Amino acid sequence: MRFAVLGRLQVDVGGRPVPLGAFKRRLVLAMLLVGANRPVSLDLLTEVVWQGEPPRTARKNLQVHVSALRKLLGDDGGEDERSRIVHDCGGYRLRVERAELDVLRFHDLARAGRAATTAGEPGTAARLLRQALDLWRGDPFADLHGAPLIRAEAERLEERCLGSYEDWAEAELEPGGTPAAVAETVADLVERHPLRERLQAARMKALHLMGRQAEALAGYDAYRQRMARELGLAPSPALEAHYRAILAAGRLRPTTTAAADRTVLPPDTPDFTGRTHEVRELTRLLGHGGNGSQGGHGGDGSHGGRVAVLTGPTGIGKTTLAVRVAHLLRSHFPDGRVLTRPRTADGSPWPWETAIAELVRLAGLPGPPADDPRQNLARWHAWLGRRRVLLILDDVPDEALARVLLPAEGGSAALVTSRTHLAGLAPVHRIELPPYTPAEALDLLGRIIGPEPARRDPRAAQELVAACGHLPLAVRAGGLKLAALRHLTLREFADRLADPAAVLDELAAGDITVRAALALGWRDLPPTGRTAVRRLARHPLGRPFGLREAARLLGCQAPTALRQLEALIGAGLITSPRPETPGETPLYHLPRLLHLYAREHPAPARARAARPARRTPPVTEASTPAAWALN
Repeated sequence: MRFAVLGRLQVDVGGRPVPLGAFKRRLVLAMLLVGANRPVSLDLLTEVVWQGEPPRTARKNLQVHVSALRKLLGDDGGEDERSRIVHDCGGYRLRVERAELDVLRFHDLARAGRAATTAGEPGTAARLLRQALDLWRGDPFADLHGAPLIRAEAERLEERCLGSYEDWAEAELEPGGTPAAVAETVADLVERHPLRERLQAARMKALHLMGRQAEALAGYDAYRQRMARELGLAPSPALEAHYRAILAAGRLRPTTTAAADRTVLPPDTPDFTGRTHEVRELTRLLGHGGNGSQGGHGGDGSHGGRVAVLTGPTGIGKTTLAVRVAHLLRSHFPDGRVLTRPRTADGSPWPWETAIAELVRLAGLPGPPADDPRQNLARWHAWLGRRRVLLILDDVPDEALARVLLPAEGGSAALVTSRTHLAGLAPVHRIELPPYTPAEALDLLGRIIGPEPARRDPRAAQELVAACGHLPLAVRAGGLKLAALRHLTLREFADRLADPAAVLDELAAGDITVRAALALGWRDLPPTGRTAVRRLARHPLGRPFGLREAARLLGCQAPTALRQLEALIGAGLITSPRPETPGETPLYHLPRLLHLYAREHPAPARARAARPARRTPPVTEASTPAAWALN
């Protein structure tokens, strides 16, 4: 069975399309596919089908439509694992394998293509992104745009499609690609979207690589005039520099520092919020100052150059901050800014040999990476030592890998992000990213949904960001969901999040899900760490605990409990604010969303059977909010 929404809504069974019936039935199926494998509430289905004017028999009619869809999909009406459409959380959930739905295949291929770009494999990236784009048959949900919610989803998908075209064009323009294919494909997109700068830049480069310099320069001039006329703005410094390079160089070399920089540094976040102190500190340190270390690698694992380590738990915004700082420091690192995430697509850490080979590719060093990893290591450090490059190592799993990759000497600098403290890495400048303040979380929410809803109901907005634990990722997911589901008021969504058991289900918008992010960090934990977090999660939600309570929860003596707590602090899983007065008993905090996630993942049955059963208290809110939350 195949489901297709990237064009007219279509279902194929055995390779043949099946009739989907009435318009309202197709709307129900469309919304179930938008929320594939997630519950879609009856309220949302009612809104999309009747657009705010449901009849009294709306729920009965929905049942009729769902029953007809079940027959269409070969369901017998049961609720077992073979059923396609099942009751779930006061609505319906359509079970779909990722290979069965074109939009899920598109997201997977596009994500893999972007990962290949980051890993320095433009040929692979271009191939994967082309496969993703080939799934499109036209405007998404082309026959259902009369429903506002469906139209909004279609517009969101079209934006993703344009971004993938830009990613593909940039990858295809790397050495070994086909500039003519880019010029032909992008020309139509530029005409329909004349203010998208990445499309303009790709077309300019493609034309220039084909020897059509005059057309490339004319395209820039037309874009510059249109920006001034319609927006009162000038082209970005990056595009202007690209224009001057075409103007000055006879034929643009396919591989340049600027080109490599564009492909390995993600775009800045338009709605970046807060972090004023951290941005100022990082730009000062990396752009102008040093950290006091000199020379090359020492026997204690020290290194030269300027190195900052940015730590914090999953979803706190480490990568977003690192990318913002890298964009601000463009003029300080003329030889490039390189971001690499030394992990596979599923989050597993790279061995250092793989990481070095990828950096050799990203640097554009002559010839392919050598078979001998030590030779690659020498080439990488020699290249880095002769240049001024900002290296961003994102989500580094351990100190050993960071030591191998960091600049040993010269004018380059590095910014390392990690969920753990990387305590063995020295000397470095450390910044532990704090949670958003309530004001910052509200600011981010307002940038996503607009300021008016929060002004109308400030209490609901405050409750929403508090339920998100002031976690930027969670606030973003909640805000995007509100922006997409226009029938859902801020108060209604805040009331949904008031139920702790529903929070992780609600904080999902498309492929931005809090639960998936927490799952990556949870998987990296050793079994002993998971056990410790599960036991600490028996404590009431939102309440700090002392060493005596921790020892009781962990089932051990205080000295052993203290060592376990310190290990969890080092892993970025719990925090302990510094006591305000000497001798004050320290308190510990388990982040709110991690607390909820641990409650959802009890110990395996075998492990539970090995110890006496213990009654787990229900999840409850404390009378006062937690002083620290997962961000």
